[in-house]
Amino acid sequence: MVTATEADALSLLTAQAVRSRAQQMLMAGLDGSLSAFRIDLDRLDATADAVIAVTRSSYPSLKIPFHARWRHFAIDGADRWARIADGVSWPDPATWARAEFDLAIVSVLLDAGAGAAWRYRDQASGKAIGRSEGLAIASLDMFANGAFSSDTRDPLRVDADRLADLSVAALEQGFQVSAKNPLVGLKGRADLLRRLGRLVAERADIFAQRDRPRPGGLFDHIFGLGNGQACAAPRILSEVLTRLGPIWPSRLTLAGMPLGDCWKHPAIRTGDATDGLMPLHKLSQWLTYSLIEPLQRAGLTVTDIDGLTGLAEYRNGGLFVDFGVLVLRDDRDADRAHEVDSTLVVEWRALTVALLDLLAGKIRARLGRSAAELPLASLLEGGTWAAGRAAAFERRADGAPPIKVISDGTVF
Repeated sequence: MVTATEADALSLLTAQAVRSRAQQMLMAGLDGSLSAFRIDLDRLDATADAVIAVTRSSYPSLKIPFHARWRHFAIDGADRWARIADGVSWPDPATWARAEFDLAIVSVLLDAGAGAAWRYRDQASGKAIGRSEGLAIASLDMFANGAFSSDTRDPLRVDADRLADLSVAALEQGFQVSAKNPLVGLKGRADLLRRLGRLVAERADIFAQRDRPRPGGLFDHIFGLGNGQACAAPRILSEVLTRLGPIWPSRLTLAGMPLGDCWKHPAIRTGDATDGLMPLHKLSQWLTYSLIEPLQRAGLTVTDIDGLTGLAEYRNGGLFVDFGVLVLRDDRDADRAHEVDSTLVVEWRALTVALLDLLAGKIRARLGRSAAELPLASLLEGGTWAAGRAAAFERRADGAPPIKVISDGTVF
């Protein structure tokens, strides 16, 4: 038996580990050796056509922003967060960035799938908004109303002590949850934020360099890593994973380190202490995508954005299932509910990451764009996520994904 080291664990907390092991899963699938799925790459062309059609409809100029939390704060063309931020006299760019880090971190952690039934009644528009957009507006409203701040004079912040005491009831109220408007995984989300509050309070060296302990203090840490000049996106992800990793519920650990969104699968063979482990880091990568814009506005150049991977979530994954690129070996699996750590779900999510890279190459070739001109983060936004949602609603009245996953509110 190989003894695991801290270096082994850290090697899994990287975008490169996600990409390389996802490719290994794809190779196993193309060899026909996966238990849950077979792969039909001939269907990738039709998938590319669908993504391009959705992208051109939403972004005719092909100037596409990153797939980040900020997109979900826009309703009917009005950017709610921009409107709030523009009305504040920020003393300096760093103060603004800390507030945006606070908002992005909490909002992303609260967005792990809403279920098909939940809706948020938006007072400004009068609309009942579901899924990610509803979760975004609900979390933004809580943030703007000072729900996460310990200082009534400064509502646009998230304080560690306030998070550490956050109750399920407070989230129920903020997200308008009731017996008739259920939100899946609510207790898991509340627990995750309490864990975040305790961690931030304990690590003042990271989260309180320029202010009281707050998640937004991570801005100062990351900005300092790049000496205020440049930092690579995969480095930012690794910091997100190592600094926030302890908040995740008890899952796999290696050498005493929590591995977060990382799961076991027999197709992943490495011959070392990380054998059989498939990291995915969906929420952490989406959070990293969402932190890029605040860093850029504050003056930091973020490089190697394509060093991050596509997101292993049910819209991107559903796109490949609905278009027949991924085919269940057992049709009955479409009617069953699957645990997030099941072989089927781990396969599905890892194959999604690898297939997104293949799809990106096809789409860029057809549109005559380079990776620099059309990065993966923009393809996701343009893009695969929207096409996956459209495909789901075309095939199922409630827009549910083609595969049912039992979520605790901390993965999807």
